[in-house]
Amino acid sequence: MAERPAPAQRAEHVLAGVRGPLTAHAWPHPGAPRYLALLVHGYGEHAGRYEETAAVLTGHGAAVFAVDHVGHGRSAGERVVIEDFEDVVTDLHTAATLARAAHPGLPLVVIGHSMGGLIAARYARRHGDTLAALVLSGPVIGVWELPGRLLALDPIPDTPISPAALSRDPAVGAAYAADPLVWHGPMKRPTLEAFVRTLGTVAEGGDVGPLPVLWLHGEDDRLVPLDGSRVGVERLTGGRPGGGGLTEHVYPGARHEVFHETNRAEVFADLTRFLDAVLSE
Repeated sequence: MAERPAPAQRAEHVLAGVRGPLTAHAWPHPGAPRYLALLVHGYGEHAGRYEETAAVLTGHGAAVFAVDHVGHGRSAGERVVIEDFEDVVTDLHTAATLARAAHPGLPLVVIGHSMGGLIAARYARRHGDTLAALVLSGPVIGVWELPGRLLALDPIPDTPISPAALSRDPAVGAAYAADPLVWHGPMKRPTLEAFVRTLGTVAEGGDVGPLPVLWLHGEDDRLVPLDGSRVGVERLTGGRPGGGGLTEHVYPGARHEVFHETNRAEVFADLTRFLDAVLSE
């Protein structure tokens, strides 16, 4: 396995969110960065799980930023309750504005994983003209049947995410299971309802035009199945699979968290190669 990059130095700040204070994270570039990367984490987790991704990006020339969404990580709010994803998109834009103020004139790339892919896709519809590129990892867009199935049940069953579904690397699942900032309980009805609304909003919102999009997905992703996500990615990129502004990489055998997978060196190489092409234009 390839040697992992040294961890980047991470600073935490408090950000004024729509529904209360949020914990924001910054991984500064040791010199003069050439672009900004805004990481958007998934459901039930937090931005601190992306230390290795941030190290790859800072090593590639980025100043990296992220926010723990409302109800997640160290941010305020009832655990894993998101009543309106539009508020989360607004929070993300606040973070992007602060990042730009710290590094004016640099191109901005938004990288969203899972639920963060839904948030990032909606961000691209609202603010795509301010972005250099959009990266989606196992994104919750298109056809995702889980919210509808759970909303039909009362009560919603207490079935947490299986750590084994995240990665073939058992250390990833073990760390996830032991992480006190990760939510290990049931999904909550307001969040499921917000998922359904926002999936519809993104589906009906049209494509992102010429914005370069990179889609990364594990072929064995059982949390956000590949085929359902493909529907959303193709809508978002104007129905041009493999063409237009879309670059895609589907990894055989990989599970949900490709940035934490056993082949993550390959994933990171695909990511940085895509960013090099975008930033050279």
